[in-house]
Amino acid sequence: MIWLVHSAIVILYPRTAALPGAADCDLEAFLLRFRREAAPLVWLGVVLGAVLFHLTPVFTVRVPLPAFMLPPDVADRHASRISGSRIYLVRQSIFLVKLAAGLAWGAHPDVRARFALPALAPDPGTWRQH
Repeated sequence: MIWLVHSAIVILYPRTAALPGAADCDLEAFLLRFRREAAPLVWLGVVLGAVLFHLTPVFTVRVPLPAFMLPPDVADRHASRISGSRIYLVRQSIFLVKLAAGLAWGAHPDVRARFALPALAPDPGTWRQH
Protein backbone atom coordinates (compact mmCIF):
# COMPACT_ATOMS: atom_id res chain seq x y z
CA MET A 1 0.00 0.00 0.00
CA ILE A 2 2.97 2.32 0.40
CA TRP A 3 3.26 2.77 -3.39
CA LEU A 4 -0.37 3.93 -3.51
CA VAL A 5 0.19 6.49 -0.77
CA HIS A 6 3.50 7.50 -2.36
CA SER A 7 1.92 8.13 -5.76
CA ALA A 8 -0.92 10.18 -4.25
CA ILE A 9 1.55 12.32 -2.30
CA VAL A 10 3.73 12.93 -5.37
CA ILE A 11 0.66 14.22 -7.24
CA LEU A 12 -0.48 16.36 -4.30
CA TYR A 13 2.99 17.88 -3.75
CA PRO A 14 4.44 18.37 -7.25
CA ARG A 15 7.86 19.84 -7.99
CA THR A 16 7.80 23.49 -9.10
CA ALA A 17 10.43 25.86 -10.41
CA ALA A 18 10.74 27.39 -6.93
CA LEU A 19 10.31 24.39 -4.63
CA PRO A 20 11.15 20.70 -4.57
CA GLY A 21 8.26 18.28 -4.72
CA ALA A 22 7.49 15.41 -2.37
CA ALA A 23 9.32 13.06 -4.73
CA ASP A 24 12.53 14.98 -3.96
CA CYS A 25 12.21 14.55 -0.19
CA ASP A 26 13.19 10.92 0.50
CA LEU A 27 9.51 10.03 0.59
CA GLU A 28 9.99 6.25 0.55
CA ALA A 29 12.02 6.26 3.76
CA PHE A 30 9.59 8.65 5.41
CA LEU A 31 6.57 6.51 4.54
CA LEU A 32 8.20 3.35 5.87
CA ARG A 33 8.93 5.12 9.13
CA PHE A 34 5.49 6.75 9.24
CA ARG A 35 3.78 3.38 8.76
CA ARG A 36 5.90 1.86 11.53
CA GLU A 37 5.42 4.73 14.03
CA ALA A 38 1.90 5.98 13.34
CA ALA A 39 -1.10 4.62 15.15
CA PRO A 40 -2.73 1.90 13.02
CA LEU A 41 -5.91 3.94 12.66
CA VAL A 42 -3.94 6.93 11.35
CA TRP A 43 -2.11 4.77 8.81
CA LEU A 44 -5.43 3.20 7.76
CA GLY A 45 -6.88 6.69 7.24
CA VAL A 46 -3.93 7.72 5.08
CA VAL A 47 -4.21 4.55 2.97
CA LEU A 48 -7.97 4.94 2.55
CA GLY A 49 -7.47 8.60 1.63
CA ALA A 50 -4.95 7.56 -1.03
CA VAL A 51 -7.33 4.92 -2.39
CA LEU A 52 -10.11 7.51 -2.56
CA PHE A 53 -7.74 9.96 -4.25
CA HIS A 54 -6.80 7.45 -6.94
CA LEU A 55 -10.36 6.25 -7.60
CA THR A 56 -12.13 9.60 -7.97
CA PRO A 57 -10.80 11.26 -11.17
CA VAL A 58 -13.95 10.05 -12.91
CA PHE A 59 -15.90 12.46 -10.68
CA THR A 60 -13.49 15.41 -10.61
CA VAL A 61 -12.00 15.56 -14.11
CA ARG A 62 -14.33 13.14 -15.94
CA VAL A 63 -11.54 10.72 -16.81
CA PRO A 64 -12.13 7.05 -15.97
CA LEU A 65 -8.55 6.33 -14.95
CA PRO A 66 -6.89 6.08 -11.54
CA ALA A 67 -5.03 9.25 -10.58
CA PHE A 68 -1.61 7.61 -10.94
CA MET A 69 -2.32 7.08 -14.67
CA LEU A 70 -3.37 10.66 -15.41
CA PRO A 71 -1.19 13.10 -17.35
CA PRO A 72 0.45 15.64 -15.00
CA ASP A 73 -1.82 18.57 -15.87
CA VAL A 74 -4.99 16.50 -15.42
CA ALA A 75 -3.64 14.96 -12.20
CA ASP A 76 -2.98 18.46 -10.87
CA ARG A 77 -6.53 19.53 -11.69
CA HIS A 78 -7.86 16.39 -9.98
CA ALA A 79 -5.75 17.08 -6.87
CA SER A 80 -7.08 20.62 -6.67
CA ARG A 81 -10.70 19.61 -7.12
CA ILE A 82 -10.68 16.62 -4.76
CA SER A 83 -8.90 18.65 -2.06
CA GLY A 84 -11.68 21.23 -2.20
CA SER A 85 -14.60 18.80 -2.36
CA ARG A 86 -17.85 19.98 -0.82
CA ILE A 87 -18.25 16.53 0.72
CA TYR A 88 -16.63 16.79 4.14
CA LEU A 89 -15.61 13.14 4.47
CA VAL A 90 -13.91 13.21 1.06
CA ARG A 91 -12.10 16.47 1.84
CA GLN A 92 -10.91 15.20 5.23
CA SER A 93 -9.74 11.88 3.77
CA ILE A 94 -7.55 13.74 1.31
CA PHE A 95 -6.40 15.99 4.14
CA LEU A 96 -4.99 12.95 5.96
CA VAL A 97 -2.85 12.14 2.94
CA LYS A 98 -1.75 15.77 2.69
CA LEU A 99 -0.94 15.79 6.41
CA ALA A 100 1.47 12.88 6.03
CA ALA A 101 2.90 14.50 2.90
CA GLY A 102 3.41 17.79 4.68
CA LEU A 103 5.32 16.11 7.49
CA ALA A 104 7.79 14.65 4.99
CA TRP A 105 7.99 17.70 2.76
CA GLY A 106 8.19 20.36 5.45
CA ALA A 107 10.93 18.58 7.40
CA HIS A 108 13.22 18.06 4.41
CA PRO A 109 16.39 20.19 4.54
CA ASP A 110 16.05 21.41 0.93
CA VAL A 111 12.53 22.68 1.54
CA ARG A 112 13.49 24.31 4.83
CA ALA A 113 16.46 26.02 3.15
CA ARG A 114 14.15 27.53 0.52
CA PHE A 115 12.23 29.17 3.38
CA ALA A 116 15.44 30.27 5.14
CA LEU A 117 14.83 27.84 7.99
CA PRO A 118 17.56 25.77 9.61
CA ALA A 119 17.58 22.02 9.08
CA LEU A 120 15.87 20.08 11.83
CA ALA A 121 18.01 18.22 14.33
CA PRO A 122 18.05 14.45 13.94
CA ASP A 123 15.11 12.68 15.55
CA PRO A 124 16.23 11.52 19.00
CA GLY A 125 13.69 8.69 18.87
CA THR A 126 12.58 9.29 22.43
CA TRP A 127 8.90 10.09 21.99
CA ARG A 128 7.70 6.49 22.38
CA GLN A 129 7.72 4.86 25.78
CA HIS A 130 7.87 1.06 25.55
